[in-house]
Amino acid sequence: MPIEIESPEQMGYDTIKCNLTESSVRDFHFSDLNININDLMICYGDHVGNPALRNLIAKEKEGIEKEDILLTIGAAGALFILQTAILSSSDHIIVMRPNYGTNIETPKAIGCEITFIDLCFDRGFKPNFDEIKAKIKPNTKLISITTPHNPTGVSLSIEELQFFIQLAEQHQIHLLVDETYSEIPIGKTPLPVAASLSKWAISICSLSKSYGLPGIRLGWLINKDKGLMEKLLAGKEQIYICNSIVDEEIAYQAMCKKDSILSLVRKNLEINFAILNKWMLEEKNLQFVMPDGGVVVFPKMNMDIDENKFYEVLNKKYATYVGPGHWFEMDRKFFRLGFGWPTAPELQEGLENISKALEEARI
Repeated sequence: MPIEIESPEQMGYDTIKCNLTESSVRDFHFSDLNININDLMICYGDHVGNPALRNLIAKEKEGIEKEDILLTIGAAGALFILQTAILSSSDHIIVMRPNYGTNIETPKAIGCEITFIDLCFDRGFKPNFDEIKAKIKPNTKLISITTPHNPTGVSLSIEELQFFIQLAEQHQIHLLVDETYSEIPIGKTPLPVAASLSKWAISICSLSKSYGLPGIRLGWLINKDKGLMEKLLAGKEQIYICNSIVDEEIAYQAMCKKDSILSLVRKNLEINFAILNKWMLEEKNLQFVMPDGGVVVFPKMNMDIDENKFYEVLNKKYATYVGPGHWFEMDRKFFRLGFGWPTAPELQEGLENISKALEEARI
């Protein structure tokens, strides 16, 4: 996938001065967390996942018990387990697009028929619900959505989420809801965990995007259907038996400090979003749909421009990187801009460099 081949970690962080590609908050150092794992026995762990960590996650989610949670290797692991466990080549799925590559490429590899819910700029990146209802088929097995959405930063309302829940229940279709940004909405109340609203809903989250802990590879899926959870556990055991017990212990100790971690994250985001918002109001060569969750925005160039020259100038002359539209099977006039990972000075400089590159690539 281009998003992986051209990612900063593959291109080399030493080539990038202003990294605006990341779809997460800034990574923490291990020393920031004040964690001690010296007494940890390096053994196989509980196949479902560390019970204390699952209990900690469940305590803050109304209507969810620890038995409803399966710990996985990141959200990516949860997505792969879910799709390979429940889908077959005879199934049809509906996928919100643009989307994370695993939600598209894994069903393709299985051989599923895929229908896309294409989010359009002119609709404010909101789904067309009449169109979605018309796309349901007798063999539809899964609907896959994300809120807050990556790469647009747009969130569903509670009424919109309820529409998807009702549609899933009416047709007995599994509803996958990627909720990885749920802890960092912008100026609004977080939605309830989708899995708490129906046994047909499966919520997926991780510590990668909102917590700045992507290196420990810890995610989870939540569902209240015991039969489905047994099937998903069997899928996990076939792939990697259990999570790394080291990752789970680091995650547990970090989650015990959740309030202080998220307080720092939200403070930094408030500063960065103010910088981004000012720039969006002033930058006339781009159009924006205002993000209301997560740490990304998906602007569109509204000028005659040589897109290839724009990215070349931005990358090579200004050492500034964003996520080009083709990462998401979109026109290269779009790009994902991540404002949660860079420091405030890096973000400010990166935004100024984008403005310069736009002018230099104008036709």
